[in-house]
Amino acid sequence: MLPEIHLEDTVRLRKPHPCGSYEWKIVRLGADIGLECLRCGRRVLLDRRTLARRLKGIVSKATDESPSV
Repeated sequence: MLPEIHLEDTVRLRKPHPCGSYEWKIVRLGADIGLECLRCGRRVLLDRRTLARRLKGIVSKATDESPSV
């Protein structure tokens, strides 16, 4: 099961990208999850099941910049 993730969250995957980075930023949510490598900027799409298997943890949550009412 995929934990709750939001746009702009930073996640850590189990295996490194060929550039050496483990950390990715969530750039798209839907049936597929869009990820952007934080070191080289490469973008990939993973289906939710694959991401759930490869995900090690959430490094940081996106900050909610909407004003409180």
